[in-house]
Amino acid sequence: MGELGNISQLGNNISMEAERLVESAGDALTDDIVARLAEVAGDGLVLLDKANNSNLDKALPAISRMVENGDLDRVVNLARVMGAAGDALTDDIVARLAETASELMCIADRLARSEGLMRLLDLLEREHIVNTFVEFGEAAASAKASHEPSAKGGIPGMMKTMSDPDVQDALKFFATLFKEMKKV
Repeated sequence: MGELGNISQLGNNISMEAERLVESAGDALTDDIVARLAEVAGDGLVLLDKANNSNLDKALPAISRMVENGDLDRVVNLARVMGAAGDALTDDIVARLAETASELMCIADRLARSEGLMRLLDLLEREHIVNTFVEFGEAAASAKASHEPSAKGGIPGMMKTMSDPDVQDALKFFATLFKEMKKV
C-alpha cells in the first residue's frame, strides 16, 4: 500500500501545480493581453478569408511542384540577386549606364544611316563574296605561316621571283582587281 500512497501524493502534487498554473494564467491575462489576442485571432481570420477568396488552393499545387523541383529556391535566389543589384546601383552607375546607352544609340543611328555600311552588308549577303573573304583570310594566314626569309635581292633574284607562275597569277589577279576598282 506504500506505492499506492506515493501515487496518490503524486496526483495531489500535480493537481496543486495545475491549479497554480491556471491561477497564474488568469492573473497574467490583463485586458490589454486579451485585446491583443483577440486582434491576432481577428487578423488570422481575415487572412484566412483572403486566402479562401483569392483561390490560393489552386496555386498550392504549382507552389508544391516548385518546391519539389527546386524552382522556388531559384526564384528566391534570383529575387535576392535582383535586390542586391538594385542596392548596388548608385546614382553614378545609373548615370554612366545611361550615358553608355545614349552613345550606343548614336552609333546605331549612324550605322543605320551609312550607305557604305548598307552596301557592305548587301555584299556580305552574297555567298561567293563571303567565300572570297574566307579564302583571302586563309591564304593570308598560310602566307604568314610559311613566310620565307628575305631574298638576297638584285636582278637575278627578281627574275627568279617573276618567273614563278604563282607570282605571275597573283600579279594578274591584283591587276584585274585594281582595274575593276577603278570602274566602280
